[in-house]
Amino acid sequence: MKIGVLLAMEAEYESIARMDFNFPGKDVIAKVSGIGKVNAAMAATELILKENPDCIISSGCAGGMLPGQKVADFVIASATAYHDVWCGRPNQAGQVQGCPLLFKADPHLLEVAVQVARTYDHPVQLGLIVTGDQFFISMEEDRRILGVHPDALAADMESAAIAQVCAAYGKPFISLRIISDIHTSDKVQKETYENFWGELEEIRFRLLKEFINKL
Repeated sequence: MKIGVLLAMEAEYESIARMDFNFPGKDVIAKVSGIGKVNAAMAATELILKENPDCIISSGCAGGMLPGQKVADFVIASATAYHDVWCGRPNQAGQVQGCPLLFKADPHLLEVAVQVARTYDHPVQLGLIVTGDQFFISMEEDRRILGVHPDALAADMESAAIAQVCAAYGKPFISLRIISDIHTSDKVQKETYENFWGELEEIRFRLLKEFINKL
């Protein structure tokens, strides 16, 4: 089985490189896409055309959207969507014309992820991850996103773009993200984000590793 993993940042790739990411019978191809929707879409297209993986996983960090979330909580995307798209009526806010509003995770990949989450020793949430070309740091910005997608659990800058490419090419896709920061105040956002990179490397990709091992 050939599995593609797309990560936005070099720091995320380096975390994986320091882990034992060898899986018997599985060829895992991890690539750095760069940050943002265009970089993510280009990387996903290149990965599909050059490597033809059996599935693609978007992994890395995301900003929390809900009260009560904590840094290092994991989010499994049952679906992804854009929060910064408006193509005019009759499209919905967040919908690219000609595409669905939500890009749903592959059913088999989602089933495996849920199985892993049920036995995992760390908080895991299941739901919608939203994507746009902004790095959010305030509750005001979060409220704007929740006005578009009230059920959003987390926001990143790549997952929906990768999902759209995978949908176009018929490739199974899922996004597994870890909460890197929360936005109850500027001070809290800064402290949680800095602590995420400084102290939490050991657990950042544990869920991803267990998920790939179970596929």
